[in-house]
Amino acid sequence: MQIPGRTIFGLGAGVVLIATLAVLSVAYGSTFIAPGEVIRSLAASLGLGGSDTPLPIQRIVVDLRLPRAVLAIAVGAGLGVIGAMLQTVTRNDLADPFLFGLSSGAAAGAVSVITVLGDRFGVWTLPLAAFSGGMLAAIIVLLLTRRVHGQGPERLILAGLAVSFIFAALTNYLVFAGDQRAAHSILFWTLGGLGLARWDNLPLALVGFAAIMIFALLFHRRLDAFLAGESTAESLGIETHRMRSTVFIVCAFSTAIFVSSAGVIGFVGLMIPHVARMLAGPLHAGLVLTCAILGALLVLLSDLAARLILAPQELPIGIVTSSIGAFFVVWLLLRSKASS
Repeated sequence: MQIPGRTIFGLGAGVVLIATLAVLSVAYGSTFIAPGEVIRSLAASLGLGGSDTPLPIQRIVVDLRLPRAVLAIAVGAGLGVIGAMLQTVTRNDLADPFLFGLSSGAAAGAVSVITVLGDRFGVWTLPLAAFSGGMLAAIIVLLLTRRVHGQGPERLILAGLAVSFIFAALTNYLVFAGDQRAAHSILFWTLGGLGLARWDNLPLALVGFAAIMIFALLFHRRLDAFLAGESTAESLGIETHRMRSTVFIVCAFSTAIFVSSAGVIGFVGLMIPHVARMLAGPLHAGLVLTCAILGALLVLLSDLAARLILAPQELPIGIVTSSIGAFFVVWLLLRSKASS
């Protein structure tokens, strides 16, 4: 796996930015903690000094805010990579988990628990329901594409749109017919939020991130072959239909995990690959890593903005990312018009 030196330098700078934003993310909240105190608290938790830091501050930093920053990094990086892979195998610049019903299915699963089923499996009820909804959406999309003539990317997109609308309608029905007192919880799952991040549920998001990153890096050459067209990829011995289905399943798996951990955070998977291609080029060895860095930065920034815009009240992070995404799509349209 060869990555240009310029891209490696950019990745290193991105890691430094992520660390800086993570410290700021931990510093800001209902109570501001100076960045120096944050660093000392982290050092104390690792046994590297900082023992003079008050214990309550250490607990706020390490037990409450640090897991939130780590979750933002994992979810943002994972969604960025998912968007890049889906755009590659479908040859659609607007492809992201929203387009294929993955996010809608996961949100419907979570809302069904909030409004109808109730908390029957303890603290894991909501994550399990969201994960099941996302995987169910993926299975339905794959079954639809197999039932129709041909299995090209346009069939996958149309099936994904249909499933997305179906699960969105189901979610709206559950919201209308269910317990109206659960509106705040429903808002979290439909617009996203990182407030439920804890060390005990963080490994779930890390599994989703690891799955998508390992797959993307292992099969980056096969993904590169899609850039030259399906005919060229098949001439190189790649079964494009099987590869596309495999990518979709892995993306569905990680998306369902991310939604079960942080709700629906839109437009990250759509925006990040476009910016990453301008910085790292189209080849997936550097593109995947760049998407991970930029995705983590975007979600960290969006979460910080969501906590500061109406402080001390916290906005759902999906409002921030959707607002940025709307302007980004307008910019894409104007850019494509200028280039044509």
